Amino acid sequence: MLGRAAELARIEELLGAVDGTGPQVLVLTGEPGAGKSTLVDWTAEQGRARALRVLRVRGSEGEAGLGLSGVHQLLHPLLPGDALPAPQREALDRAFGLSAAPDESALEQLSLCVSVLALIGDAAAQRPLLLLVDDAQWLDLGSVDVLGFLARRLEGKPVVLLLAAREDSVPARFDRDFPQVAIGPLRRAAAGLLLDALPSPPRGRARTRILQEAAGNPLALIELTRALARGRTGTDQGGGAALPLTARLENLFAAELTGLPESTREALVLVAAAGTGHLADLLRAAPSSDVVQALVPAERVALVRIEDGQVLLRHPLVRSAILHAASFAERRQAHLALASALAGEPDRRAWHLAAAATGQDAEIADALAESAERARARGGYAAAAAALERAAELTPAPQLRARRLLMAAQAAMFAGHPQWVGEISGRVGDLTEDARLRAEASLLGGWALGMTLRHEEALTLLFGVAEATATSAPDLALSTLSTAATSVYHSGSAFHRSELRRIGALIDETGDPAALAWSRAAVDPHRRRSQLLGLSKDALAAMAPESLADLTALGATTWILDETEQAVRLLGQTMDVIRRAGSAGMNASVTQTLALALFESGSWTAAQDAADEAFWTATEAGADNVTLGSCLLQATLLALRGDHATARAQAMEAVRGVDLRRSLNLQVRHRYAAGMAAFVAGDHADAYEQLRATFTRDFRPAPVHYHASVYHLGDLAAAAVRAGRTDDARTVVEAVEHGLGPDRSPRLSAVLHRAAALLGGVERAEDHFRAALADSTTDCWPFEKALTRLDFGEWLRRRHRSAEARPHLNAALECFQRLDARPWTDRAASELRAAGAPAATAASAPGELTVRERQIAELAAQGLTNRDIGARLYLSPRTVGYHLHKIFPKLGIHTRAQLRDTLPQDPPQ
Repeated sequence: MLGRAAELARIEELLGAVDGTGPQVLVLTGEPGAGKSTLVDWTAEQGRARALRVLRVRGSEGEAGLGLSGVHQLLHPLLPGDALPAPQREALDRAFGLSAAPDESALEQLSLCVSVLALIGDAAAQRPLLLLVDDAQWLDLGSVDVLGFLARRLEGKPVVLLLAAREDSVPARFDRDFPQVAIGPLRRAAAGLLLDALPSPPRGRARTRILQEAAGNPLALIELTRALARGRTGTDQGGGAALPLTARLENLFAAELTGLPESTREALVLVAAAGTGHLADLLRAAPSSDVVQALVPAERVALVRIEDGQVLLRHPLVRSAILHAASFAERRQAHLALASALAGEPDRRAWHLAAAATGQDAEIADALAESAERARARGGYAAAAAALERAAELTPAPQLRARRLLMAAQAAMFAGHPQWVGEISGRVGDLTEDARLRAEASLLGGWALGMTLRHEEALTLLFGVAEATATSAPDLALSTLSTAATSVYHSGSAFHRSELRRIGALIDETGDPAALAWSRAAVDPHRRRSQLLGLSKDALAAMAPESLADLTALGATTWILDETEQAVRLLGQTMDVIRRAGSAGMNASVTQTLALALFESGSWTAAQDAADEAFWTATEAGADNVTLGSCLLQATLLALRGDHATARAQAMEAVRGVDLRRSLNLQVRHRYAAGMAAFVAGDHADAYEQLRATFTRDFRPAPVHYHASVYHLGDLAAAAVRAGRTDDARTVVEAVEHGLGPDRSPRLSAVLHRAAALLGGVERAEDHFRAALADSTTDCWPFEKALTRLDFGEWLRRRHRSAEARPHLNAALECFQRLDARPWTDRAASELRAAGAPAATAASAPGELTVRERQIAELAAQGLTNRDIGARLYLSPRTVGYHLHKIFPKLGIHTRAQLRDTLPQDPPQ
C-alpha cells in the first residue's frame, strides 16, 4: 500500500497493544474509496500472522434496521457460547433468536452487553482476539451500542478493536472518545506511484485528468484507470454540473454491469437488495435460477466473491451502484422475492416488503409495527424506533401515522438518541390536529432540546405546551412542567423560574404529586423548604414502586432539598428500574444526579464510578448537558484529591467552545472545580476569584445560580482569608444570607455558620463554629463537616487551646483519610502535630468499609482476580484495583491473602 506509512504504523501499535500496553481501540475514518477496507484486510492478515483470532463484521445498509444483526455477524463464530454461565448464554440466545421457545419478557440491555463482553473475554482467554468492524456507518444502532460498551471495557483483556467508517458517518459511540486515524487523500506523488503500479497505467493528458478527478482517492484512481482502459473515464463529458465524487464512483461501478449477461445483473440486484450476502437466502429467493452460475461473470470482473456461504461485494459502493443502476421495478422484484424467501423471519421480511412498497400500505406498516414491538421486547429500542418510523411512512391513516411517529420518538428516547427524538417528534404536528398527540410530541421535542444544552428553546416549547393544556389536560401539563423544571434548573434564569411559577399556578394541584413536588422544588428549594418536604413526603407515600417517572422526579426533589441520603436511595432505585427496562436515554441524567448525591454524601469512589458511567452514557446519547456536568464533577474530585493540574486542565477542556451563559448551573460548577484546583495548588488569589464568580458583582451580591452557588460560601470564605479578601467575601455572605430567609436546610445553615466563623470577628467565631457542628444531621455531608472541624481546630490551636482542638482535628483527619482528600489530610495531620498529638493513622475497622468496598473485599477474599471482580460488579479492573488500594489500609493488611482472615464472618442465622 502506497502513501499509508503513518496509518500502517498506527495499526501496528494497535496490534501490539493486545498485551495491554497501549490503547486497544482504533478508529479509521475516511471518504468512500479512501482505502479503509484495504487497511482492514491488511490488519486481518497481520493479525493472523501474529496468531490472533480474527472476528469481522461489515455493516450493511440492508440490515441497518435489524436490531443486533451486526454484532451477530461479528460473534457468530463464537456462538452459542456453551462455556458461559447459564444467564449469559440465555441472554445471547434470546438476543440472537437461538432460544427454542420464545420469551415474552424484555431483555435487559445491560445483561446483553455484559454477556457479549463475557463471550469475548472467554474466547480471548483461549487465544488473543482481533475485532474488525468495517463500514460501521451502516451498522444497526443496537450493534453500535453493544460495540461501544465492549470497546470501553477491553482493558485487561487480550483483545484489540479496529473500526472503520466513513468520515462523515462515524457512529456516535466512536466519534470522539477513542484514538482516530483520518485516512486522507494520497499525496500527488503517492497517487502517481499507485497509477504506475496498475496493469495499464495512464499517460499524458489522461493521467492528469485522472489525478485531478480522483483528488487522491485510491479507489477512484484505480477505477478511473480501469474505465480509461475500457474507453470510459467516468468524467462528465456533457459539460453539465459535475456530480459529487461519490456519485461519480457509484456510476463508475454501475458501468461494470453493462457488459454482463442479464441473468447476472438480475442476480446482482438480488445480492444488493439482500444486503446480508447469505447465499442460502439468495437460493431460496430465486429457486428457478442458478444464482451461483449467474454470478460467475460478476466474479470474473471482481464485482463479487463467493466464499464460506457468503456473496461478498468488492466494495460497499458496488451495492449502491447496482441498486442505482437498477430500475425500481427490478429492485422491487428482488425485494419481493426475498420477502417470500424469508417467510420464517418476520422482521427481515417486513423490511423487504417495506422496500418493495409502491405507496402507503397498511398491512406492511402493521408488520413493521409488530417487528418494532418484538425489538422493543428485546430491549432493542433503536431498532424499534427505526421500524416504527418506517411503519409511519407506510401508514395510510394520518392519525395512526402520527401515533406511530410518536411511538418511534418515545423508543428513540429510551434508546438514548435525543437528536433523533427531535427529528421524529417534529413531524407529528404536520399529521394530526389532535391536541393531545401534538402536545405529547412537543413534550418529547422539549426533552430532546433540554438534553443538548438548548434550554432556551426547550423551555419555549415546553412552557407553551404546559400553558395550553393547563385546563384541558392538567395531567399532561404537569408532566410537561416537570420536564421543563429540569431545564429551568440548569438554565438558572430568573425569568424561566418566574414562568414556571406562573404556569404552575394554572394547573390543578390534584395531579401527579411527584411531578408537582419536583416542579415546585426546582424553582426555589431554599425558601419554602418545609412545605416542599411535605409535598415530597406525600408523593413518596403515593408513589408506585416501579414508576420511573415518579422515582426520577422524587430523586431529584430530595436531592435539591438536601435530603441527600434519601436521594441516594431513590436514585439508586431509579437506576435499577432503568437498567431492567434498558432505558439508556434516561440513564445519563439520572446517573449524573446520583453521582452528585453520592459526592455530597461522602461516597466519593462511588460518585467517581457514577460520573464515569454518566459521561459515557451521555456521550453515546448526545446529551451534552450531562457530558459536560460529569466532566466537571470528575475534575472536582481530582482537585479535592490533590491532582490540581489535571483537574484544572479537565475543567478547562470540558467547557471549551461552550457558552456557559446557557446553563448557569454548569457555569457555577465549572467555577467551583477551577477554584478548588487553585486552592489546592496554593494559588489562593485565583481560588477566591473563581469562587467569587459564582456570585454576582452587584451592589448587593446574589448567587449566579440560585441553588448551586450558595453551597460554596464556606469555601469562598476560606479562600478569602488566605487571599486577604475578607471584606468583599463578608459582603457576599451577608447579602446571600439575607436573601435566603429562615427556612433553610441544616446543611445550608452549617455552610453559612462556617463562612461567618471564618469571616467574622473573634468574639463571634466560636459561636458560629459550634453552631455549624451542633446539628448531628449534618453528618450526612461528611466532607463539609470535616472542613468545619479542621477550621475550628486550627482556630482553637492558634488560641493555645490545643486540648480542645485535638478531637476536632482527629475527626477531620479520619474523614479526609477515608475520602482520600490528600491536601486536607496533610493539613489536618500537620495541625495535629502542632497541637501536640501524633496524627491518627489507625486503620478503620472492617465494618467501616463502604458497601462497594465490602463487596470487592469479599470477592477478592474468595480468590477472584480484579478482572473477575470487575465482570461481576460491572467495573473496570483498574477501578477494582483502586478500591483494593483503599481497602487494605482500612483493614490494616498488605496482601490479598490476608483478606479471608481479616474480614469478619456474617453471624449465623
